Amino acid sequence: MTAAPVLSLEGVTLDLKTGDDYVRILRDVTFDVAAGEIIGIVGESGSGKSMTALSILQLLPPKARLTAARIGFDGADLAGLRPAELRKVRGRRIGMVFQDPMTTLDPVVQVGRQIDEAYRIHHPRAGRAEAREKSLAMLRLVGVPDAQNRAKQYPHQWSGGMRQRAVIAMALVNDPEVILADEPTTALDATIQAQVLDALMRARDELGVAVVLITHDLGVISQVASRVVVMYAGGVVEIAGTRELFADSRHPYSAALIHSRPGAHRRGEPLVAIPGRPPLMSDLPAGCPFAPRCASPYKSERCVTQRPALEPSVDGRLSACHYRDEPQEVIA
Repeated sequence: MTAAPVLSLEGVTLDLKTGDDYVRILRDVTFDVAAGEIIGIVGESGSGKSMTALSILQLLPPKARLTAARIGFDGADLAGLRPAELRKVRGRRIGMVFQDPMTTLDPVVQVGRQIDEAYRIHHPRAGRAEAREKSLAMLRLVGVPDAQNRAKQYPHQWSGGMRQRAVIAMALVNDPEVILADEPTTALDATIQAQVLDALMRARDELGVAVVLITHDLGVISQVASRVVVMYAGGVVEIAGTRELFADSRHPYSAALIHSRPGAHRRGEPLVAIPGRPPLMSDLPAGCPFAPRCASPYKSERCVTQRPALEPSVDGRLSACHYRDEPQEVIA
């Protein structure tokens, strides 16, 4: 990574209250995001991807217990900020794009007016004309045609892909340094998905914003991300450049994810699913969390009894596997 990190997570750990007990949802999550970089976070449902993003801005359930060595952003530690200080960061310097735009957009308020309000919240001295000019500029940036007239419409008059572009425009309107995009292309068809990804790439190219893209779709990651953080059972198991990850994974879970994706097989061959299911966060095994599902020929008793740390392999890539220096071939 050539650019200096704009966001840096070090040892982020999160416990959620369930009944009378706390359950550890995130374990020692550590990675950096460079200015102007699109980094992908991938993993199965329940791996901790979305909770990682929510932990950055501390948009957490009641009684959540967040401990972190550091969530570094512009010289500050977000984990130690008071609520009033965090409000100056949320939406202003770090924007959030959620999976379903209808949970973000108010159905009875014009789209443009909602983006105007997002700007004026953080710029209270701005007038209506200034806010509208900024909103229209962002709508045009993300590819909304006839933005001036479309801004006067209501969310139900926009398609799903267009609504998602509006939410991206809302996240960009305050010129943030980072955008956290949580499954922004899920439930969209391939054509609209490509348009939404193009909007994120335009934001990166024209505004220099860094994007943390959370998705279960490895095809999406291969198109836009320069690096990938692979998560499993609440922890990071591999961090690698996108090309390196797809060509030569250093963790058997990463290799299994890539092998099981549609398009990874010759025509007519069945998809190969990862056997078993992810462990319950309340009942993780003593060793590697992936060991019960691992089909690596290198799997040993050590995998079952000792949890591997996230450490560099011989080529410098980070992997939480005891056999990170061995080729991770998938045994179907």
